[in-house]
Amino acid sequence: MNMKVDLAGVTLDNPVMTASGTFGSGEEFSEFVDLNKLGAVVTKGVANIPWEGNPTPRVAEVYGGMLNAIGLQNPGIDLFIERDIPFLKKYDTKIIVNVCGKSTADYCEVVERLAEQPVDMLEINISCPNVKEGGIAFGQDPKSVEAITKEVKKYAKQPVIMKLSPNVTDITEMAKAAEAGGADVLSLINTLTGMKIDIHKRKFALANKTGGMSGPAIHPIAVRMVYQTAQAVRLPIIGMGGILTAEDAIEMMLAGATAVSVGTANFHNPKVTEEIVAGMQTYLEEQQIADIRELIGAVQ
Repeated sequence: MNMKVDLAGVTLDNPVMTASGTFGSGEEFSEFVDLNKLGAVVTKGVANIPWEGNPTPRVAEVYGGMLNAIGLQNPGIDLFIERDIPFLKKYDTKIIVNVCGKSTADYCEVVERLAEQPVDMLEINISCPNVKEGGIAFGQDPKSVEAITKEVKKYAKQPVIMKLSPNVTDITEMAKAAEAGGADVLSLINTLTGMKIDIHKRKFALANKTGGMSGPAIHPIAVRMVYQTAQAVRLPIIGMGGILTAEDAIEMMLAGATAVSVGTANFHNPKVTEEIVAGMQTYLEEQQIADIRELIGAVQ
């Protein structure tokens, strides 16, 4: 039974990976999860310099998931290269580095620094606010998506994954723009913008007022967007958004994803990624499917 999948020439032992920002850079989860059993570990966002992130409170629980406004707090590329890459290299799993920035130059600087590093792929988080353009996210304007993809590709030695924001009118426009810019893979969806208000304090639950909604409640939206994107472009897709079980992951692959990322579920069950891999293997056995790639986009 084959569980291997291919993303732009990078072969994963299975299609299950972690979603950026929900797994640190692997170390804090390594006592719960055998990282060797995962297709890939996707790191927390890495910027050219350390970012402090947003003021607290940054996280709020909501029906069917959570809101976060962490603000991509991270120690920066120097410490990441010195500490996190050597840790991940101890394991037999692929390393995907999530890259964030406030300008195109920021992204390109990180991508250039990673060019000679032993990492397998780069995931470009274009849900970051573009400071030069008045704060609208890079991923909310097709021209910006194409432009930043083109620029990043000039510096990248590894395949480039563009991570799409769902906070747009038409996800397929963004997908086509990333494809036109030379993206190798797409990942979607990032979080949906949400808000929670404490009625007793009459205050916003998050200091930032709004935050990214993730968790099981967004899963049907993610499945729909992955399906639409798979119909619109020829690139492989990493599907994510509210994946809690093997069934959710299989559904995402049937919609057109080649691989899946598991995010919020890690917080309440640190072993969930391993369990999903095992559940997918069981499904293949029960359905007498010899190759997991048969599932990709197989919905009728």
